[in-house]
Amino acid sequence: MTVTRPDLTGFTINHRAMRGDLRRLAALTAAFADGSQPCPPERAAALRDYVLPLLAGIHHHHAMEDQVLWPVLARSAGAQVDLDELSDDHASLDPLLDQARTALLAAVAGPGDPAAFTDLARLLATLRDLLDEHIEEEERLLFPVIARYVSVADWLTVERAVRKGGALRFEVPRIEHYARPEELAPLLTAAGPVLRLMLRLLRPGFQRRQRLLFG
Repeated sequence: MTVTRPDLTGFTINHRAMRGDLRRLAALTAAFADGSQPCPPERAAALRDYVLPLLAGIHHHHAMEDQVLWPVLARSAGAQVDLDELSDDHASLDPLLDQARTALLAAVAGPGDPAAFTDLARLLATLRDLLDEHIEEEERLLFPVIARYVSVADWLTVERAVRKGGALRFEVPRIEHYARPEELAPLLTAAGPVLRLMLRLLRPGFQRRQRLLFG
């Protein structure tokens, strides 16, 4: 069957994963900060190893939108799309990501002190709220424009750019975690045995880290 419209499933799952992780991590670090949950060194290390690639992945995603998707939309849709507010959101993200990274490293350096997590919890909550609003607006405004105006070839170029700089060891098991069954099955079929093998290899470590972090 010939594909005539861009498949937005990958972007949808990526957006869901970023939002879902920030919600869970904001709640978890708030519990560390108020002392209602402990954060011993092993859990702190798991937090660091999860949040660092998450923050890097958020930066990479919006950078590829700026550098690759926005020009595609300008060329394909022209006056049908206004990217100014979404670009402003992207500009406000980078300082927050940098501050969250600094707060994370400071917090996990002394995880026995609940107060060490106060700044991190606040920054993750701010990122959560910003991305919730931004992604909802982006999907509402841009997904219909992409579906109508962007060619399949141009969309594949955008997806390749997003995948190229991603940390696959981190991103691949998150796809499985956040994808709905009706989304995951065709993705696995399209990707073939390589993705299935990667999932089989990466799933146990991802699940251990999930249990350690979130219970």
